[in-house]
Amino acid sequence: MTPLPTKDLVSAGGVVVDDRPDGSRWVLLIVHLSLSGHPRWTLPKGGVEPGETPEQAALREVREETGHGATILRALDTIAYTFVWRPDRVRYHKQVHYFMMRWDGMPPGERDDEAEHVEWVRYPAALLRLAHRNERELVEAVGPEAPVEA
Repeated sequence: MTPLPTKDLVSAGGVVVDDRPDGSRWVLLIVHLSLSGHPRWTLPKGGVEPGETPEQAALREVREETGHGATILRALDTIAYTFVWRPDRVRYHKQVHYFMMRWDGMPPGERDDEAEHVEWVRYPAALLRLAHRNERELVEAVGPEAPVEA
């Protein structure tokens, strides 16, 4: 059997939070449809374009996919995985750089049509909705509430 060709991909995205006055933390999630047409809740992310840093790409992708602006608070983690995209018959090695972000407080603008749905979800529910374990771990890493400021 002939080995599949391989291709490297680099993406970036964010765990965007909104800390509400009542002390609750909300997380911005999107829905993509799987190849079988089932909804999958995920974090906003997308490809790093030539000349772009992962930070720039993460902020751009959040705005494009959700319509919301954000600021980066800190780097979270880089997740690496491999998958085969059957239509291309290519094995992809993908790295996704994730950042913790705070919503900029502005109303959402226009967004692209990559996400079927965008929703602010309370922290505990976000952990239940996310389709991928590694994304749940990223949300767990930001914690259920804002740190107490001195």
